[in-house]
Amino acid sequence: MIGPIAKLWPRNLAAQLTLLIACALFAAQTINFGLLLRERRSFALEQIAGPAATRFIDAIERERRLPPGQLQPRPAGPRERTRVRLLPSNPIPPSRLGEPAVEASLRGALAEAGVRVGRIESGLGPLDPQDPMLRRMPRHRAERLVRDADELVIAVERPGGGWLVQRLPWARADFGLVWRLMGQTAILFVLVLLPVLWAVRRIARPLRDLTRAAEDFGPGDSGAALAIRGPHDVARLIAAFNALRLRVTAMLDEKDRMLGAIGHDLRTPLAALRVRIESVEDEADRAKMADTIAEMNRTLDDILSLARLGRPSEPITEVDVAALVDAVVEDFRDLGNDVVFVEAERLPLRLRPSLVRRAVRNLIENAIKYGHGAVVSVEAGARVVAIKVADCGPGIPEDRLGDVFEAFTRLETSRNRDTGGIGLGLALARAIVREAKGDVTLENRAEGGLLATITLPR
Repeated sequence: MIGPIAKLWPRNLAAQLTLLIACALFAAQTINFGLLLRERRSFALEQIAGPAATRFIDAIERERRLPPGQLQPRPAGPRERTRVRLLPSNPIPPSRLGEPAVEASLRGALAEAGVRVGRIESGLGPLDPQDPMLRRMPRHRAERLVRDADELVIAVERPGGGWLVQRLPWARADFGLVWRLMGQTAILFVLVLLPVLWAVRRIARPLRDLTRAAEDFGPGDSGAALAIRGPHDVARLIAAFNALRLRVTAMLDEKDRMLGAIGHDLRTPLAALRVRIESVEDEADRAKMADTIAEMNRTLDDILSLARLGRPSEPITEVDVAALVDAVVEDFRDLGNDVVFVEAERLPLRLRPSLVRRAVRNLIENAIKYGHGAVVSVEAGARVVAIKVADCGPGIPEDRLGDVFEAFTRLETSRNRDTGGIGLGLALARAIVREAKGDVTLENRAEGGLLATITLPR
C-alpha cells in the first residue's frame, strides 16, 4: 500500500507542502463536519424528545385527575394535531422505520418524572401537505417542512390499556448544511492554500535555481554569481554557495598555474638531456636514451592532460565524427600498424575534437599493443554515436574490467613500459569522454579479444 502512495507522492517541494496542508485542512474540516452534525442531531433530538415528554406527562397527569373512564379515545381535531391522543391500539405499522434515539430519550425523560409506561414505539412517514398543522404555519415554513421533513409518530403504551400518540414533524438529513460546509471548506482552501502556495514558491524558486547552478557547476564554469533572494535562510545558503564557488574556482586556477610551472620545470631539463645525448658516441645507447626521454615527455603530457581535463582550453565545435576517427586510423596506418576502419556515413557532433581524437588514439594504441591490430567502426543510434575499437588480444578478466580505468593501474606487472605502459591511457580516455557527457565501456568478445566502446550523446 505504501509503494503506490510513494509513487504518486510529488517530488516538488511546493507540491509536497501544499498537498500536506490541503490534507490537514481536509482532515480538520471532516472532523469539524462530523462534530457539527452530531451536535445538530443532539439538538434536534432534544427539541423533539423534550416537548413530547412534557405533553405525554401532562396527558397522563390529566388522566389521573379525571374519574375512571372519563378519558376516552378520540381523534384529533384540526388544532390538536401535535397534541396527545388516546387510541385503542398502536397506530404505527410494523414496516415503518423508527427512531430508537427518540424512544430512548423519551423513556429516560418519563422515568425521571416518575411516570411508568409500557412500550414506546416510533415510526417515520411522509408528511401530508394537507395536514391541518401546516395550514396554521406561514407558507414558506410549511413548504420547507413538506420538502425537508417527515412525520414522526410516537406511541406510548399506557399501563391501563390504550396508546398515547403524538405526531410531530421530523427533519431529514440537512443537505443544505452539507453544501454550506462544502462551500466553507472551499473558501478556506482558497484563503489558506493560495498564500501558502505563494510562500512555498517563493522559497522553492531560489532553491531550484541553486540546485541547477550546483548541477551545472564545473571546473570550467565562469558564469555570474547566483542572485541572492528568498527568505533569510535561503539567501544565506545562496551567498554561501557563491562564496564556495569562488573558492573552488580560485583553487583550480592555482592548481593550473602550479601544473604549468611543473610542466615547464620538467620539460626544460628533458630538453637539455635530449641535446646532451647527441654527444654519446654509441648509437644504441643514444637511441635508448632518446626513447626514454620521449617516453617521459609522453607521460608528462598524459599526467598534465588528465589533471587539466576539467578546464579545457579547446572550444566545442561541430565536427564529423566518422572523418575524425578515419583521420586517427590513417595516422596509425602510416606508421605501419594493422588498423582497419569500417566506412561510415557522415555524423556531425558538437565536441572538442582534439580531446576526442586523443581518447580514440589511446584506445587504438591499447588494441595494437595487446592485440597487434584493431578494427575501428562508427555506429549511429537515435540518441548516441558509438565508436568501437575491437582487437584480437587476450582480453581482460571479467573482474578487472572496471579496474583498468583507474589511473596508474596495470594488469601487466612486469613494469616494462613496452608491454604495460604506465596505466594512464584508459583513465585519460574515460575522463575525456565523460567530460563530453559520454562514457567508455569494455567487454570481452565472444570470438576472443576486447571491444572498447566510446558512447557520445547526439
